[in-house]
Amino acid sequence: MNIREFLAESDPELLFLSENKYDEAIIGLCESFKGICVAYDLNKIIDILKRDMSHDDALEWYAYNMVGAYMGDHTPVFISRMDDTK
Repeated sequence: MNIREFLAESDPELLFLSENKYDEAIIGLCESFKGICVAYDLNKIIDILKRDMSHDDALEWYAYNMVGAYMGDHTPVFISRMDDTK
């Protein structure tokens, strides 16, 4: 079972987008008092966006359409991995 199938069976609201192009950026689940949400690797998200646009456009699109999108209790989180900052 892949991550999309697992999340769809667990709670379909956990999936950020209906497109599966962001699935490769999923690094796990995040739990808080609000519930569970999907955690995405920020650098992988930017890399995926850069397949269709420039780096600057990808950063702007990410900031406005992903970080700026509130999706209720299951709004995903985007993690900057410390090992990626070297």
